[in-house]
Amino acid sequence: MSPVAERHDTYVADAERFAGGRGASAPAWVQERRASGSAWFAAAGFPTTRLEEWRFTNVAPIADASFALAEGAPRHAAQLVAGVTVPGSVRLAILNGQFAAGLSDLSALPKGLRIASLRDGARDATDGIEQHLAKVFDVKTHPFAALNTAFLDDGVAILVTDGAVVDVPVHIVVVTSGDGTPVVAHPRVLIVAGAHSRVRIAQTFIGSPGDVYFNNAVIEVFVREGAVVDLYTDQRESHAAFHVANIQAHVETKGVFASHAFAMGSRIMRHDIGIGLKGAGADGTMNGVYLADGDRLMDTHTALDHAMPHCTSHEIYKGILAGKARAVFNGRIIVRLDAQKTDAKQTNRALLLSDDATINSNPQLEIFADDVKCTHGAAVGQLDEEAMFYLQARGLNRTEARDMLLHAFAGEILQGLAITALREQIEATLFDALDRDVKEL
Repeated sequence: MSPVAERHDTYVADAERFAGGRGASAPAWVQERRASGSAWFAAAGFPTTRLEEWRFTNVAPIADASFALAEGAPRHAAQLVAGVTVPGSVRLAILNGQFAAGLSDLSALPKGLRIASLRDGARDATDGIEQHLAKVFDVKTHPFAALNTAFLDDGVAILVTDGAVVDVPVHIVVVTSGDGTPVVAHPRVLIVAGAHSRVRIAQTFIGSPGDVYFNNAVIEVFVREGAVVDLYTDQRESHAAFHVANIQAHVETKGVFASHAFAMGSRIMRHDIGIGLKGAGADGTMNGVYLADGDRLMDTHTALDHAMPHCTSHEIYKGILAGKARAVFNGRIIVRLDAQKTDAKQTNRALLLSDDATINSNPQLEIFADDVKCTHGAAVGQLDEEAMFYLQARGLNRTEARDMLLHAFAGEILQGLAITALREQIEATLFDALDRDVKEL
């Protein structure tokens, strides 16, 4: 085992103490799944650059740091939540991994939508949480998700009944902070959309600016027959924080799942997104935009698993990198033997605003069926100087010209965000970051 992989003893010991302390009152089935995650993480340790899936992402800064398990609510949680509130939404707050009813707003819960804290729902055993929680992915292939499962305790479950059309968006605000003390939190979200239902869900990750912490999140999504789920992930963590998130979706016959990811924070980000198209005619979308400067790292790994015939998938990821920032994009499309008539498209584009910024792009196609349409493309470049000159010749200064071109570059993804207030927040955050951090082209 490599030195990085071995630096997990503290987490294993913390998981044992947690299981015997705060987590001791959990139902037996929760304790069993928690023990499975803990045992696998204890055996495997942290991933290293010797592993193909982690070749360009060194997690030694996470493994070397000492993060205490977060307890209680951050001191400025109310202000942080208020700063990202989306008017008219059902707001759910998760503070240091725990559901916070006091900062949530469930006053106008639409018909057909049920919300439960994972802790209360697991003990109540009436919402089907036991049937779904920690069931959509294998902890053996996701080391950080195994670590999250080792601390399985609380979070939120969003349950949509069959046939319900939820017009009001659901907004999950995840706040992580140790009020100056480095902490780790393991927030968990479960989404189950019943047959022929429809729902839009957004998740915003935030913390106090400058805080050092480790946010290790997992989202599981079940999309039943004919259901439609749009998930928007908005990562605005402290630039000194570490952010690891894993989204795994199971999509049944004619179900539709779309993931739209926006990332502008954290020192090191690893985002794993997997969509399993498990029923005929299912559809999956993965879109994303990320921005990084300084020496920060943005790593996105996606997997689209076409397991049945007549499924479609669409993927567009775009990155903007400045300074000495680095990005990794690994997009995997699997077309299994029975998945005839698959139609899959993947595109990855990146703009490098400095000579020292880099990206490693690795599209992967694994095709075992013979009647399919699969395409992929990757492009890395810089801003078009002719376009810059054209805009400046018409009265814009260089910064305004740059921002206009960058807005056009990211606009294709931003316009897909169907929650207007959140889109406006993300656009403002993007251009604030450009003004603050990206001084030169």
